[in-house]
Amino acid sequence: MSSWFKRKEKGIQTATEEKKDTPKGLWYKSPTGKIVEAEDLAKNFYVSPEDDYHVRIGSKEYFEILFDGNKFRELDTKMTSKDPLKFEDTKKYSDRLKAAQKKTGLKDAVRTAVGKSQGKDIVVACMDFAFIGGSMGSVVGEKISRAIDVAKRKKVPFVMISKSGGARMMEAALSLMQLAKTSAKLAQLAEAKIPYISLCTDPTTGGTTASYAMLGDINIAEPGALIGFAGPRVVKDTTGKDLPDGFQTSEFLKEHGFLDFITHRRDLKKKVNLYIDLITNQPVRD
Repeated sequence: MSSWFKRKEKGIQTATEEKKDTPKGLWYKSPTGKIVEAEDLAKNFYVSPEDDYHVRIGSKEYFEILFDGNKFRELDTKMTSKDPLKFEDTKKYSDRLKAAQKKTGLKDAVRTAVGKSQGKDIVVACMDFAFIGGSMGSVVGEKISRAIDVAKRKKVPFVMISKSGGARMMEAALSLMQLAKTSAKLAQLAEAKIPYISLCTDPTTGGTTASYAMLGDINIAEPGALIGFAGPRVVKDTTGKDLPDGFQTSEFLKEHGFLDFITHRRDLKKKVNLYIDLITNQPVRD
């Protein structure tokens, strides 16, 4: 009883056993300090409405944006990485894979799917940064390569959404081989005259930038995305020079000719399909 009186004296009327903690994830705070309800954020394509900050999202959200009615057929769903090098740093690579799979519910750092977007068939490959930093290992390269094969076989456009910290060091040279493999597959796609659209999101770095991310028939990006090979700190330490304002942002790259245009996430589906309509000589849709 004494504890009850102490709570009452402090103006606390709710019994301890009846208290409920506020559920996590109801609010999101952008880097500029703007706060938005999680539900409103989702309705706004995961873009903070006050400052237009594009929150990092994964394949689940991008598939919802691009595919009509969120209907698609996922490809190579059971493909997982092996550990042929028996790599170990602070922990075994095999243990890292298991932990990442359990935490994210993903098999690896990319998902691929085929479905319709504004009524047209497309193949989409989307990376997930949540899985070991979106690192590019053998499975990532293989799944992208197979997705390109599907696009080539079906004669439908291929969309690549990159979000990666670069090559997966735990697979060493095997990871670096994926640069050449995916680039060769994209060359075959180009020979077949099938459109390839590359979307760079935050961040797109390392071997990803050095291969498929910059090989699109059209290269586009989201606002404010970090895009480059090495990070700004590494570049500055290597060159010994101060970097220009906005260095390695999508706006900087567009200004210097590395990107064709920057698109807001709410316009992504419309812009992708507008390009497909134009390049395939189809009537422009509203």
